[in-house]
Amino acid sequence: MAADPTGVAMTRVAAAMRVVEDLGTGRLTPVTAKEELEAISQAPLAPTWLFTLAAAAGAAALAVIFGVEHLPAAALIFVSAGAGAILRRCLAHYRTNVFLQPFSAALLAGIIGALAVRYNLSSSLRLVGVCPCMVLVPGPAVLNGALDLIKGRIHLGSARLVFAGLVILAISVGLLLGFALLGVSLPVDAAGTAVPLWMDTLAAGVAVFAYAVFFSMPMHMLAWPIAVGMLAHALRWVALTMLASGTASAAAIACLIVGLILTPVARRWHMPFAAIGFAAVVSMIPGVFLFRMASGLVQLAGSPASPGLASATLSDGITALTVIVAMSLGLIIPKLAIDHLSEKYSLP
Repeated sequence: MAADPTGVAMTRVAAAMRVVEDLGTGRLTPVTAKEELEAISQAPLAPTWLFTLAAAAGAAALAVIFGVEHLPAAALIFVSAGAGAILRRCLAHYRTNVFLQPFSAALLAGIIGALAVRYNLSSSLRLVGVCPCMVLVPGPAVLNGALDLIKGRIHLGSARLVFAGLVILAISVGLLLGFALLGVSLPVDAAGTAVPLWMDTLAAGVAVFAYAVFFSMPMHMLAWPIAVGMLAHALRWVALTMLASGTASAAAIACLIVGLILTPVARRWHMPFAAIGFAAVVSMIPGVFLFRMASGLVQLAGSPASPGLASATLSDGITALTVIVAMSLGLIIPKLAIDHLSEKYSLP
C-alpha cells in the first residue's frame, strides 16, 4: 500500500499495537478491530501551541548542548525555532509538498541567524541559524532507514534514506540561502564549546521532551525516554570529555545503553520501541555536520579548491556518516539480542 512518510504519530502506533494484540488474543473481532483502526488513523497530532513550544525549547536545548554562550543568542534561537514551527503548520494547510515546510523554516532560521551575525549576536558556530534547523532533521527516517539496511530490507531502507536525504537537502539549501542573502557563510571547521555535565544532561532532557512532542507520543510514555535520554547524554559527555573518545564512539556507547535499557521496557510495557528509543537518542543525529558539509561543498564549487576547506568538508561528511552508523548499530545490536533471547526462552 502507498504510505505517507511525512508524519510520525506514535499515539496512533501505540493504539494500533494494542488493537493488534487484542485481535490476536480474541478480545476483539476483525470487524471491531477494523473500526478501531479507522478511528485511530484519525487521532489528532500534537496541537500547534505545544508543537511550537517544543520546537522552540528543543532548539534552545540543542544550543545549550553545543555551547551557546550568551542569553540573547539563546533567546533568538527560541524565537526563531518557534516562528519556524508556526510557519510549518500554516504552510501545511495550504501546500502538500513535503519539502516546502522544512525549506521555509530553514530559510527563516538562516535569515535570522545571518542578522545575528551582523549584529554580533552569534559566534563562529552560527548556532542562532543552525539550531532551529537541527530540530527539522528527520531523525526517525535516518535511523529507521539505516536499521532497515542493516536488517537486509534494502528497498524500504533505501526509500527512507532517500526521503531523509531530500529533506536534509531542503533544510541545507534553505539555511545556506538565508545566510547568503545577507552575505554570511557557515564555517565548516568551527570548534565546539564544552559545557558542564549537569547543563548537558538537563538540556538533553528538554530536547528529548521536544522530540517526543514531535512524534506525538502518548504522555504516559514520556518518563522512560527522558530519563534514559538524559543518562545517555551524560555517558556521551563522559566519553567525549573524560575518555577522549571520538564523536562516533561516544554516540555508539550512548545508543548501546539506550538499547539495553529500553528494549526490555518496550517489551514489558507494550510500548513501540521506535517511540521511546528514537526520542531518547535522536538529538544526537549529526545535523550540524551535515549542514557544514553542505556549506563546504557550496564554497568549493564557488571558489578555487582549498586543501584545508576540502579536508574539513570531507571530515564533516565522514563524521556524519560514522555517527549515523554507530547510532544505528548501538540501538539495533542490543535490541536484536534481547528479542532473540526473549523469544528463545519465552520471556515477556
